[in-house]
Amino acid sequence: MHVLVVGSHGQIGQRLVRALERSSHTSRAMVRDTGQRDTLGALGANEVTVADLEDDCSQALVGCDAVIFTAGSGGHTSAEKTKDVDRNGAISIIDQAAAAGIRRFIIVSSMNADTPENGSEAMQHYFRAKGAADNHLRESGLDYTIVRPGKLTDGAGTGRVDIAKDLGRYGEVTRDDVADVLVATLEMPNTFGRHFELLAGETPIAQALLGI
Repeated sequence: MHVLVVGSHGQIGQRLVRALERSSHTSRAMVRDTGQRDTLGALGANEVTVADLEDDCSQALVGCDAVIFTAGSGGHTSAEKTKDVDRNGAISIIDQAAAAGIRRFIIVSSMNADTPENGSEAMQHYFRAKGAADNHLRESGLDYTIVRPGKLTDGAGTGRVDIAKDLGRYGEVTRDDVADVLVATLEMPNTFGRHFELLAGETPIAQALLGI
């Protein structure tokens, strides 16, 4: 698959571009700033395109088979900016992907996206934005997967995780492992139309995904 990585300059996005370079897939990294081109090229992106998530991204989608949305404003961003990126930006590119005939769409969401009231007050606007984007994707008719990691860390990936619709606990997972899960999920039909939570664990990624 030729995969459009939205949010490719972010912490998960950069790791995802590297993971795609190691896979049988190819990547088109979408960046907002032309100054980020060289960084993504050095990471292994097959193509780099400049587009603004808050605007028309239709040209960035041309020729792609799938979209992986890794953009995120972060919990410490203002509620307005979080809404612009995590909610409105995601909804816009979901609709643009559908209009372009792209069927496969994977989005990085968050634990607590369906239950923002369970998060800290400072994070609730972030969870609400993620939940709204997830709900729009569910209703889009696309072959979607919603990936909901816990607290993200920068440690080296282990290739072993815990995955379930509801893990019943909170915890951490490395960004490396999130990226590898996203790549593995691309061509697994059992993940279509599903959401799952993701934490560090003891099960190899491919095996964990088969069990959802």
